[in-house]
Amino acid sequence: MSADRLSSMSKEVKPDSISLCPLSAAAALEQELLCIFGTGDLGRSLGQRLLQTGYRVVYGSRRPHSCGLLPQGAQVRSHAAAAEPASLVFICIHREHYDFLETLAPHFKGKVLVDVSNNLKKNLYPEANAEYLQRLIPGAHVVKGFNTLSAWALQNGPSDANRQVYLCGNSAEAKEAVAEVATKLGFTVLDKGSLSSARELEDFPLQLFPEWRLPLRLAFGLTVFFFFYLLIRTVVSAYVEQGKDISFRIMASLANKVFPIVSLIMLSLCYLPGVIAAFLQLYRGTKYKRFPDWLDRWMLCRKQLGLLALGFASLHVLYTLIIPIRYYVRYRLAAATISEIRLNHTIPFDTTMAWRTDSYYAMGILGFGLYLLLGITSLPSVSNALSWREFSFIQSKLGYLTLFICTFHTYLYGWDKFLWVSGYTWYTPPGYMLSLVLPSAVMLLKLLLVLPCVDRSLTRIRQGWERSDPEDDSKNSLLT
Repeated sequence: MSADRLSSMSKEVKPDSISLCPLSAAAALEQELLCIFGTGDLGRSLGQRLLQTGYRVVYGSRRPHSCGLLPQGAQVRSHAAAAEPASLVFICIHREHYDFLETLAPHFKGKVLVDVSNNLKKNLYPEANAEYLQRLIPGAHVVKGFNTLSAWALQNGPSDANRQVYLCGNSAEAKEAVAEVATKLGFTVLDKGSLSSARELEDFPLQLFPEWRLPLRLAFGLTVFFFFYLLIRTVVSAYVEQGKDISFRIMASLANKVFPIVSLIMLSLCYLPGVIAAFLQLYRGTKYKRFPDWLDRWMLCRKQLGLLALGFASLHVLYTLIIPIRYYVRYRLAAATISEIRLNHTIPFDTTMAWRTDSYYAMGILGFGLYLLLGITSLPSVSNALSWREFSFIQSKLGYLTLFICTFHTYLYGWDKFLWVSGYTWYTPPGYMLSLVLPSAVMLLKLLLVLPCVDRSLTRIRQGWERSDPEDDSKNSLLT
């Protein structure tokens, strides 16, 4: 092919075309070398993930020739030799062993040190581990990060673990370098600011269900209260007044009364703070005033309250399913049948009772079905796939519908029992009556909020409208 033809063809090539010619060896970028101090579980898992991502890894160890099994492809050297060629070093050792790092300070000058250590409990030391490391090696750029990930999470990748990596440090360039590594590993980076936030990051792995503490305490307190309340009304009263031992009912019958009561109250507590907040905004005439701390904390744990309510409702369903196979129930059915045969007496069919029981079970099934829908949509993987309007419709509109159906289910259970004098054992009301107080109040307050005149004002307030203060109006009139 002539040179003129080649020249004409080169002019026709578009500027955004991709060259298919192989790159020369000189043009190929050399893989970046990263150093890891520590050959424990976390260090080995981190090294394996870095090797899979394309980095070169060198381990620094006190005993390079007897440090155990390491990922294939990694090198092992002494601490000084491993840190010398690397620009970024992961410190995967405990704080108790930081002292020897001070002797390596000349090798760390200008390098990025990633502190991944955690403590056994909060406030174990007067300063954070990363701050202590920065004080030991002032010439290095210390970044706190990767401490919220376990060895299992690093080994299996972000698909089976938390995708978030928290970072903090005083150097923006150092944090950017660590963030680049975390991003290549498949994690999402969240910058928490300067190194003064290191203690907060070190406390993250030590937290034990912080958002669940208040809901769990409420659930435990309600369960204990109603257990002993019903125990006194049924088992203790039967033994004292009639001399009958019905303690066997504690395991199934009593539990199947406690669980639905606690479930309904917990569901009511899930929606009550929203109603209180709405009336508070109506009273204040603005949405820009902060809620009280107790109300703010209550609203933040509504999800946990709802999930616990779902758990108690599930237990109620399971206990209800075993009713036909219980010995006590089969014995009573057989005894009733034999009694009818002996007395030659047939109990007539009661249409009202049939309607009541069928409606009672139907409302229970519908309520539990909506319960499950609320629980499923509260999962992060599901809620992230929904728009805000869809999520709000399910959790708010269908949530109140669930509360209404479950409350109606309880009313059908009680029916006319509140008129029975014999039901007030030792002058105490039945447990189901106590469980209806809170949900009935929530439904009544919500009914007031959906009235057109009230809903219109609340909507305007939540859209930014503020009711003017009479004192402000008087001041403005004086100024004009």
